[in-house]
Amino acid sequence: MIKNLNEITIPDSKMVQDAQDIVHDYGNELIWNHSNRVYLFGAIKGLQDDVPFDYELLYVSALFHDLGLTPTYSSPNKRFEVDGANAAREFLSAYNLNNEKTQLVWDSIALHTTIGVAEYKESNVALLYHGVGMDVMGDNFDQFSEDVRKVITTKFPRKNFKRNILEAFYEGLRHKPETTFGNIKADVISHFDPHYQHANFCSCVLHSKWES
Repeated sequence: MIKNLNEITIPDSKMVQDAQDIVHDYGNELIWNHSNRVYLFGAIKGLQDDVPFDYELLYVSALFHDLGLTPTYSSPNKRFEVDGANAAREFLSAYNLNNEKTQLVWDSIALHTTIGVAEYKESNVALLYHGVGMDVMGDNFDQFSEDVRKVITTKFPRKNFKRNILEAFYEGLRHKPETTFGNIKADVISHFDPHYQHANFCSCVLHSKWES
């Protein structure tokens, strides 16, 4: 078990610095701290599980993964995960990355809330998913030493994160609740607006235009 954050590579390329500037300019303290914790938890899990991954791409993915919740990057009709992934793809177009690397970042962000799928994708995709799961829901909590958890949350404080992240999800999704159909963010809409009528998969099947 990793006990010292000095064992973790923190990328410091021009691309990373530019991505950090975007989060500072268009995100907020909640997203900044959360995104950095996500990266660290994901990278630590990768090292402890002996999984090869690209540190720079994982960090950029972590920085962009929730930017789809912000007014600057939120679309009127797409899932916020897709908005963040699209923003990252546009950002990366200036850095001469090959299509495979760009797609890896896109998939990492777009799938970071997709339970039962993301963990079986490429290591970068899986590690972003695991980093998010650890920070938001405490997934694999005991895989991280108390000392490491304390150092990370001291450097990037949680500050009533449980409540604040749910509110951030709702504020970022309330104008397009239909995009939560079939995914876990539907629970956020129900939590803050219990009167909202979600689409129902069975009803979609039974009331389709097919005769039988």
